[in-house]
Amino acid sequence: MHIARAGIVAAALSAAVACTGVPIGRPAPVPPDPATLMPALEQRIFDLVEAERLRIDPKAKMLVLDSELVGVARTHSTDMATKNYFGHAGPDGRTTADIIMDRDQDFQGLLGENIAAQHFVPDYPIDVDVLAHHFVESWLASPPHKDNLAFAAYDRSGVGAAVSGNTIYVTQLFAAEMGPPPPKSKTGPRHVSQLASPHAAESLPPESPAGGYAKH
Repeated sequence: MHIARAGIVAAALSAAVACTGVPIGRPAPVPPDPATLMPALEQRIFDLVEAERLRIDPKAKMLVLDSELVGVARTHSTDMATKNYFGHAGPDGRTTADIIMDRDQDFQGLLGENIAAQHFVPDYPIDVDVLAHHFVESWLASPPHKDNLAFAAYDRSGVGAAVSGNTIYVTQLFAAEMGPPPPKSKTGPRHVSQLASPHAAESLPPESPAGGYAKH
C-alpha cells in the first residue's frame, strides 16, 4: 500500500515537471527584459514588410535600412511609450516630419509612416517572430496602412520600437526621393508637406521643393 502511494506521488511530480518544464523546487527562469528584444523586433518587422512589399508588387523598390529614419522612428515610439499616448503627433503636436526637419534641413522627398501598438503578458517570454507578424498583419488588414507599406517608390525605411508597461509601440517610416533638391538660395527654408496618401505624391511636379508626408 505504501509502495502504491509512493508511485502515485512520483507520477504526480513527473507530471508537474512535464507541464512546467521546471523541476519542483527550482525557480522558473526569468524571461529577458522586453526592452532588450526591441532591436530584434525592429529587424524582424523590417524583413516581413519587405517580403510583403515584393509579394504585393514584385516591381517595388527594395527597401534599405536608413539610420536616420531608424533614429526618428525610435524617437517617436519612445515618446509614445514615455507619455502614454498612441498617435502620429505627440501631445506637443510634433510629428516625425518635424523631427526629421530638425535633424536634417536637407531632407527632400516623400515620407510615409505606419504606427501600431501591441499588448503582451508581463513576466512571460516574448516570441519576437510571433509579435512581429502581429504588427505587420495589423497593417496589412488596414487598407491605408497596407497602401503605405506597399508603395513601390519607397526605397528607404526605418523601424523603431519601444516598450512601456505591458505595451510595445512601433513606428515604421518610409522615404523616397522626389527629384533633385532645388538650390537653397532660391527656395528658402524647406518643409515636408502632408499628403492624404503616398499615391498623392504622383501628382507633384518633379521640381516641387517640398516632399510629401503620408500620415497613416
